[in-house]
Amino acid sequence: MSDETGAMTDDDLKAVERLQAAYKSIRDEMAKVIVGQEEVVEQLLVCVFARGHCLLIGVPGLAKTLMISTLARTLSLSFSRIQFTPDLMPSDITGTEVIQEDKATGERKFQFLRGPIFASIVLADEINRTPPKTQAALLEAMQEHQVTAGGKRHALEQPFFVLATQNPIEQEGTYPLPEAQLDRFMFNVLVDYPAEDEEMEIMRRTTSAAKSEPVAVLSGEEILRLQDLVRRVPISEHVTRYAMRLTRATRLRTPEAPDFVKEWLAWGAGPRACQYLILGGKARALLHGRHHVSTEDIDKVAHPVLRHRLITNFNAEAEGITTDKIVDRLLEYVGSAVGAAAAGV
Repeated sequence: MSDETGAMTDDDLKAVERLQAAYKSIRDEMAKVIVGQEEVVEQLLVCVFARGHCLLIGVPGLAKTLMISTLARTLSLSFSRIQFTPDLMPSDITGTEVIQEDKATGERKFQFLRGPIFASIVLADEINRTPPKTQAALLEAMQEHQVTAGGKRHALEQPFFVLATQNPIEQEGTYPLPEAQLDRFMFNVLVDYPAEDEEMEIMRRTTSAAKSEPVAVLSGEEILRLQDLVRRVPISEHVTRYAMRLTRATRLRTPEAPDFVKEWLAWGAGPRACQYLILGGKARALLHGRHHVSTEDIDKVAHPVLRHRLITNFNAEAEGITTDKIVDRLLEYVGSAVGAAAAGV
């Protein structure tokens, strides 16, 4: 792909076709186990192909953990689950150094025993149940794809994703994630209750003896190649500026900020939000078989990118205004402004 001309090579076109076919196959395989939740599955896959981490929020019993483990099986990747608890220590995640004795020489030396973070897909289950010190053990891994122990750096497997779950209603014994860690998650995905017909299908499947097993669709090497393809998708300056306007409009001290942002927000989104809007838009465009990014792609990823990066103030909380409602207003506000500018109004 060429950012300058927008032209695509034959190899790129074939890779896009492979990605589309793989996307359909992954969804079909996951549907053997997961009923409904098509939008959640799409957002998970956008994260995977954009090299992002994902935080899933939903009440217990909505198959968040099953969804992630099923995704790992369809992608033929190593999978590790970490159950976060108040007594979990950082070394329980990253690993620890122990003294080992060489039986031949009798010499003692330190050896690093890898923790569960050394897997391609890491499920951080109920991540808000552990103290900030242990939560912070994930920061280096999520950002640098490495772990430092005993002064030595240990590279993580590639590809590498942290997919975390969080329970929004059970607050006793929980530790809210710091903003710095929340910002490391590309998407914050809300997992909602199933529709009536979907819940009926869940009852049929889970109360019978029949079981369906998903098969692997993509290997780790194929995922890495497709991730590179996503980065090479051309995007016009118009769409890039649209993503920037959405992000900049959330910052109270910028001229672009509308009155409702100043009224309801205490803090807006940083540059990483704009990066993730663009990368998410690129991945979504390819998954839908398009070779360029549109403003519609940016709109579709705006909620999962922005909802955890906007901090509401007392006015918003008193009026029951959520960050999702603010993102709705932002999309309407920026969209109308861009439309007026295009029309020369």
